[in-house]
Amino acid sequence: MPASHSTALLTDMYELTMLDAALQAGTAYRHSVFELFGRRLPSTRRFGVVAGTGRILEALERFHFEPEQIAWLADNTALSEAALEYLSTFRFSGNIDGYAEGECYFPGSPLLTVEGTFAECTLLETLLLSVLNHDCAIASAASRMTIAAHGRPCMDMGARRAHERAAVSAARAAVIGGFAGTSNLEAGKRYGIPTIGTSAHSFTLLHDSERAAFDAQIARLGTKTTLLVDTYNVTEGVNNAVEAARAAGGELGAVRLDSGDLVAQAFKVRGQLDALGATSTKITVTNDLDEYAIAALGAAPIDSYGVGTKLVTGSGVPTAALVYKLVARDDGNGVMVPVAKRSESKGTVGGRKSAGRLVDEDGYASEEVLVAGSDEAARLSELEALGARPLQVPLVRNGVIDPTAWGPSALKEAQERHVRSRNELPYQAWRLSEGETAIPTRYISLD
Repeated sequence: MPASHSTALLTDMYELTMLDAALQAGTAYRHSVFELFGRRLPSTRRFGVVAGTGRILEALERFHFEPEQIAWLADNTALSEAALEYLSTFRFSGNIDGYAEGECYFPGSPLLTVEGTFAECTLLETLLLSVLNHDCAIASAASRMTIAAHGRPCMDMGARRAHERAAVSAARAAVIGGFAGTSNLEAGKRYGIPTIGTSAHSFTLLHDSERAAFDAQIARLGTKTTLLVDTYNVTEGVNNAVEAARAAGGELGAVRLDSGDLVAQAFKVRGQLDALGATSTKITVTNDLDEYAIAALGAAPIDSYGVGTKLVTGSGVPTAALVYKLVARDDGNGVMVPVAKRSESKGTVGGRKSAGRLVDEDGYASEEVLVAGSDEAARLSELEALGARPLQVPLVRNGVIDPTAWGPSALKEAQERHVRSRNELPYQAWRLSEGETAIPTRYISLD
């Protein structure tokens, strides 16, 4: 059976069984507030990066149950007629607020606040978590890599190391974390990301000689292309590359190194290029890089990095470990009351929250403040009194999606926002070693 255009079945079965039982119990339409957040950050992350919100809004536009999906549910589940009828006309009609894409986040930060009936809020849980858990993990890894790169461009080359659709999402998240381009053409088409790529070792092996391969590539792509010089002997490869470009009337754009001791190779190749007078030819490196490898290459004369496996797998942290919890609900008499889990090690803080970030006298972030309370004006007033920068923005109002949050300019704005947010963090946030989160989180309850 082909995949659906609708995103409604990108969910777990228990979302529908909860809906069904709540309909029967008469509680499905109770007004509810859910928050999506992380209890803690992984030990190797001093901050997280919000990514995926734009993809969520795009998916929400298509979150409805098509007739064939309803028929499949009727034949393959034990859902009641009432539940199937509800699903057949479902459209989310509530509100969603959230941290803007590119913003940094910390333990407890309400990345999304979803408000509506219990029925409609619970149906979104799996979709919201699956998108944000993946994209935030990739963007957080990408941010660490671009920190380690110290301004040298990082390029996504991870498509062949991930699920074909996940690779597209990873490319988008990587750009939010600071990457400059991707090898993935679908990501380039869908999100306007610059695409990069020239040739693999197989192209060199196809030809009768390395020089013949270089001549063929330059004839088609021009002298500003990047030539892979380590198929055979790097020194000979560099000579062949420079000579091939000059024979075509120009200077070579770049050489790529993909194996061996990249630090030693880079110094040797830079010296060779300079001795040949190819001072404008750049050096790019690939070969299973992560933030630690990139940092180790910092002193080498390298101009850009191509990152694959470690990027698309979150560099050891493939999920952001975010959760989605009910924090407030109608008590049945029209009064909103906070609710919270008390489970050991999995407790939550009840009440709807407004989030802000405090900065010290030097302009660096010092604290994440989460103000809980039933009155929005009071929550925002408390943040203003503290001098905190508000962090949440409206994304959906009465089911209407803000088109600017996932339109053509959203990705570029998210990348720029991340640079500002990351630059606001104190120095320890930029360290790659394990340690405490960059700033603490403080809760204030007004009720």
